[in-house]
Amino acid sequence: MNLQLFALAFFDGIAYAALVFLVAVGLTLIFGVLRVLNVAHGSFYAMGAYATASTVGAIVAAGYSPWLAFPMMIIASALIGGLIGGPVEKLLLRRIYDMEEVLQILVTFAVFMILEDVQRLVWGVQPYFESSALMVLGTVDVLGITYTAYQLILLPVVAILVLVGLRIFLRHTLSGKLILAVTEDREAATAIGVNVDRVYLVTFVVGASLAAFGGALASATTSVIPGMGADMIVLSFAVVATAGLGRIEGAAITALLIGLGRSFAVYLAPELDVLVPYLIMLAVLLVRPEGLFGMAHTRKI
Repeated sequence: MNLQLFALAFFDGIAYAALVFLVAVGLTLIFGVLRVLNVAHGSFYAMGAYATASTVGAIVAAGYSPWLAFPMMIIASALIGGLIGGPVEKLLLRRIYDMEEVLQILVTFAVFMILEDVQRLVWGVQPYFESSALMVLGTVDVLGITYTAYQLILLPVVAILVLVGLRIFLRHTLSGKLILAVTEDREAATAIGVNVDRVYLVTFVVGASLAAFGGALASATTSVIPGMGADMIVLSFAVVATAGLGRIEGAAITALLIGLGRSFAVYLAPELDVLVPYLIMLAVLLVRPEGLFGMAHTRKI
């Protein structure tokens, strides 16, 4: 592998890891607080991509500046998280927190299937592609390689800002400390007057919005098609399981590891590119069943 090919694989891996991290960190945040493995999380990613591609396409077609694509990504993500994620948590998930994990997975899978059909009813089955955000930022030349600034600079910077912002929010704000309190001990938090239901709602909306934001950013780099949510949720589960359930910083490192592994596989062994992330997960879990950054818990008898 020559230097240029190595650099190209590296850049691809960084860009892909940034998108995967945004979805996986929302998933791990929801699990860390609500203790629910939300299979429907992939639908928020897909709906964020659809909402952004369709609205930005309409804006550009109407003659408005393509720079409006960037605020529209944030607006679409917040709307998906609030208008869809909020009701899902309040009307459905709130009723299953005390159920067995298998039943929780089945319920969230049912939500996933419903939202998949909603996507087809609203946006149809034809692919959407809107690359205005990608085009307006242009390209940069690195090591003789011409690469889009959107993927090389914007995506990694956004992922880093989300990671740092979440860390500051959880460790240094009152709302974040309430979330951590509920995560550590729900009963004790309730006893001292914390509104646990509100904490759960806010956490779920934030997690869903992060997934939708990942989809919004991805809409500029790939075709938005039915089934993309399923592909992303499986990969996100691989990231979360490899990092350790509920580990936000670990999700960032693991997303980078899996993103780079998949990218190099595309260039070196294309027939294995889909398999590599799961081989990494398998190798890690065989050595550390609790994940790279997870902690083993003492079993209560």
